[in-house]
Amino acid sequence: MQQNVEELQRQTQTQLGELFDALGSGTFRQVSRMLNGLAAVDIAHILESSPPSARLALWKLVDREREGDVLQELSEDIQAAFLSQMNTAEVVQATEGLDSDDIADLLQQLPDQIIREVLAAMSAQDRHRVESVLSYDDDTAGGLMNTDTVTVRPRFTLDVVLRYLRRHDDIPAATDNLFVVNRQDQFLGLLPISKLLTSAPSITVREVMITDVEAIAANMHDSEVANLFERHDWISAPVVDGERKLLGRITIDDVVDVIREDADHSLMSLAGLDEEEDTFAPVLKATPRRAIWLGINLLTAILASSVINLFKDTIDQVVALAVLMPIVASMGGVAGSQTLTVVIRGITLGQIGRNNLSWLVSREFRVGFINAMLWSLVMGAVAAAWFNDITIAFIIAAAMTINLLTAAIAGALIPVTLKTLKIDPALAGGVALTTITDVVGFLSFLGLATYFYT
Repeated sequence: MQQNVEELQRQTQTQLGELFDALGSGTFRQVSRMLNGLAAVDIAHILESSPPSARLALWKLVDREREGDVLQELSEDIQAAFLSQMNTAEVVQATEGLDSDDIADLLQQLPDQIIREVLAAMSAQDRHRVESVLSYDDDTAGGLMNTDTVTVRPRFTLDVVLRYLRRHDDIPAATDNLFVVNRQDQFLGLLPISKLLTSAPSITVREVMITDVEAIAANMHDSEVANLFERHDWISAPVVDGERKLLGRITIDDVVDVIREDADHSLMSLAGLDEEEDTFAPVLKATPRRAIWLGINLLTAILASSVINLFKDTIDQVVALAVLMPIVASMGGVAGSQTLTVVIRGITLGQIGRNNLSWLVSREFRVGFINAMLWSLVMGAVAAAWFNDITIAFIIAAAMTINLLTAAIAGALIPVTLKTLKIDPALAGGVALTTITDVVGFLSFLGLATYFYT
């Protein structure tokens, strides 16, 4: 697997090199031929891997009829950049033939006026489908669903269903089940394609349909949808409203996108960045996003420094404190980050709630206590040998114990508290934890030093 990934990376870099060389020499026809000979997902990857100037030149060489397929594979930042340069007619042409959920994703990058113009240019059927998706938040099942479904009634025989399917040139991709509905389009169950092909043609849909199916509510959060797909190994699933009326379906490819976006979000949030952050974003665009996070970090650093300033006289008397002080804060920060990561992951997977939170906090406290005893003794011995001072050895051991226990509790409770306050734990949890471990670490270490040395 690792070898395949590395091979794809080498292939991308090779293609980029060839395209950039061709661009540099001005042979645009060759570049266009090379570019449009690739799959849409590969074109998107090359665009995302290119600096802004080369990216714009490459985008202009993409064939018009392929723009929609490429756009849906790009990150939101780059989608928005390209869509902002297109007029209504060009957007309509680019979205022609795309699934309703993909069209909705693209339209959400546009101003309201352009969205209305694009919808007005669609056929009534396509407009209704896209509007039904746009009516839901993009991070819900309704915003994720595709309205292109195949439905059947329970009273029909399988032979009738087969003849109905043969009348179509094609069926929607990733169709592993047909959806069984009543006259009011209320969802009743599933007719697996495997059952349809292997059962006697004379029996009815009602006799072979699966009724114990968990339909997805349209307002369910997309992370919960991803958890259901993972738990049940679904390829597709029906989406219903409050009256169990079938609205559409979600397929595994949409869920893979959600999982990837959640992973990107968790990674980028650790640095206070958006998961759609463009790797090659221009300086003037990238700088403000990072500046905000640096400003927040500066405020927390000033708070920690103000705690140190309270004990400046003690530090002047015992220089060894300045040497050992970062160790206490660092150990607390690392220990707290371990707990924080475990808890945020548990929240994301839907594993943590009121019934098991107290057990988890207790477990993390015990783990923190054992590690505190182990490493405080080690550091105490190191400090005693280093500075030939048993008092400072006791001080740093005690301070590390206090900070590691605080870090364990804070790492478990911070993400749960932030989630209750509807604040993203992945984004704000690290800052809150670092502030707590720094302040408690410095306060306990320097406070104990002041007590024993003055």
